[in-house]
Amino acid sequence: MRVCGVELTTSEANICLLGQDKGVFEVADCRQRVFTLAKTDSTTAIREFQFSFKKLMEDYKVDEVVIIERAPKGKLAGSAISFKLEAAIQLIDIPVTLMNYSTMKELIKNNKVAIDFNSLGLKKFQQAAFNVAYAYQNQLLYPEKP
Repeated sequence: MRVCGVELTTSEANICLLGQDKGVFEVADCRQRVFTLAKTDSTTAIREFQFSFKKLMEDYKVDEVVIIERAPKGKLAGSAISFKLEAAIQLIDIPVTLMNYSTMKELIKNNKVAIDFNSLGLKKFQQAAFNVAYAYQNQLLYPEKP
């Protein structure tokens, strides 16, 4: 299964593709690591973002997208633009899951990454996207017992 982890910032979507087969993880090499929304008030820009994101998911045969959930209000609230990006991703014909930060941290704590992040070939800004993809894959591998 191939998952795309997404961290949404003010007007960017940082991504990481992570495959998993029988418990073996693979960070997929990807032609694009970040999507930037230049004109945040333009319908055309949102549609271009959505088209580009969808095309990348199709080209790399991504099974599911996992987005780090942002708070709708409060001190750590996500920006309005990031919620537009999230909606554009959710409207693509691919399953999308939101994972809150504390769940992600707990899953990673219980299933530590066996390799140093720097040796994965990813950029520093992709770390959160990798973490959410890794946490989600582990959630599938080791579901909680009722």
